[in-house]
Amino acid sequence: MADLAFGATAMASIFAIVDPLGVVPFFSVLTEDLSAAQKQDIVSKACLTATITLGVFAVFGQWIFAGFGFTIPAFKIAGGALLFGVALEMLNGERSRSRLTPQEREETLQREEVSVVPLGIPLLAGPGAITTVMIYMTAPVSDPTDKLFVFAGILVAVLSAFALLHNADRIFRKIGRTGTRAIGRVMGLLLAAIAVQFLIDGIVAAAQMKGLIR
Repeated sequence: MADLAFGATAMASIFAIVDPLGVVPFFSVLTEDLSAAQKQDIVSKACLTATITLGVFAVFGQWIFAGFGFTIPAFKIAGGALLFGVALEMLNGERSRSRLTPQEREETLQREEVSVVPLGIPLLAGPGAITTVMIYMTAPVSDPTDKLFVFAGILVAVLSAFALLHNADRIFRKIGRTGTRAIGRVMGLLLAAIAVQFLIDGIVAAAQMKGLIR
C-alpha cells in the first residue's frame, strides 16, 4: 500500500524548495524587452531543463556524484558562485545590453541562454532541489513504488512554474519598465543573498565532512 505520508512530505518538500512563484520576478527581469514568442520559448526550455535535471539526479544522482568524485557541498558552492555572478549583472543593470535590435537581442539570448542558466539551473533545479530529490530517492520505504511520489513532486513543481512563468507579464504589466528595473535591482540583491547562503552552506558542510567543525 502506498505510503501517503511519505508521498505528501516528499511532494511538499520538492515544491517548497523549487519555489515556482519565487522564480517569477527573476524571469520578468531577465527577459525584459524580449518578444512574447521568445519569452514563451524560454519558459518551455527552462521548465524542460529543470525537469530533466531533477529527473536525472533523482535516478542517477548517487552514481553521478560518486563517478565524478564530488560532493553535495561542492555542488552547493559551485551553484552559489554561479548565482552570484548573475546577481552582480542584475545589480549593475548589465542585462540592459539586450535592449538592442531584434537580431542583436536574439544573438544575446543565444549567447546567454537564460532559459538554461540561470532559470532552469540553478533557480528551478538548484542544489537544494537536487539534494532534496536525491535524499527522498534514497530514503527507506516499504514499497519501492512510493519513490514515484518524488517524480510526481518534480512534475507538480515544474508544471506550476510553467503556468506562473507563462503569466509573468500579466503579473508585472502594471508596474511598468521603471518598476521592473527597480525590482531587478532588488531581485539582484536577493539573488546575491541566496548565492551567499549556498556558498555558506556548502563551505560549512565541507568543513563538517573534513572534521574541521561540528
